Amino acid sequence: MSVKHPIIAVTGSSGAGTTTVKRAFEHIFFREKINPVIIEGDSYHRYNRAEMKAAMQEAESKGNRYFSHFGEEANLFETLEETFRTYSKTGTCKRRYYLHSDDEAAEHNARLGTDLKPGEFTPWEDIEGGTDLLFYEGLHGLVKTKSADVAGQVDLGVGVVPIVNLEWIQKIHRDAAERGYSAEVIVDTILRRMPDYVNHITPQFSRTDVNFQRVATVDTSNPFIARDIPTPDESFIVIRFRNPQKFGVDFPYLLNMINDSFMSRPNTLVVPGGKMGFAMELILGPKIQELLEKKKKAK
Repeated sequence: MSVKHPIIAVTGSSGAGTTTVKRAFEHIFFREKINPVIIEGDSYHRYNRAEMKAAMQEAESKGNRYFSHFGEEANLFETLEETFRTYSKTGTCKRRYYLHSDDEAAEHNARLGTDLKPGEFTPWEDIEGGTDLLFYEGLHGLVKTKSADVAGQVDLGVGVVPIVNLEWIQKIHRDAAERGYSAEVIVDTILRRMPDYVNHITPQFSRTDVNFQRVATVDTSNPFIARDIPTPDESFIVIRFRNPQKFGVDFPYLLNMINDSFMSRPNTLVVPGGKMGFAMELILGPKIQELLEKKKKAK
């Protein structure tokens, strides 16, 4: 953790909706004229797309049907911890990108003069100094193992974790629509990831400073036959603060600002699903300002 070079990590599993949180942070960064280093979690996978497919086949040939992107063997947790540690000390670090699509490949090939394909990584590059903070968004921002303590380097941890059936519905619809996967392939992926989900993903949400969990108000009991994703108006957002007093939560202010919100526990605020982005900016904006004020004083 660092006062001079703060680190913010947004963590959530695939299809969980971390993009919504990322957008809320982008609004805050733009409004407050904050210059962040943005680190994408996918860039810390150990294997590119072709290598991962081969690694999965090899693992399965040895009887391991649970090798997945969620687990320790398929990721560079120690490298991620070192990235955070280096930034917290120096305000600089190395970064690379995982190329998800043809458009991303074309953008980085034009910038680097390379001929990389979707599913590959760009080379590691040095980040210039002068940024205000590091912002991470991905699967493992608060992971902790015997060999790596990524969570120990984070100054503000944010979790995005819908109830699991809703998370599966979002994944099923996304993978079918955007990637053309069949229902059988998607279900197989969910089953393969389950041990790593339990051992590496869910424990992170006990380490976050605040969690945003979307809960549907429609029937999601069988996510594998759901015809569509529940809309924001068909859900609530359960916002849980690990330590409200330390976090400096002003519950009366939030209840007054967010219509139809209520408290379900002393550390838990519930807001309508359509107010998720607004609630995030109200809650997270002041925390980011607090980090930057401490940074300014430390200098």
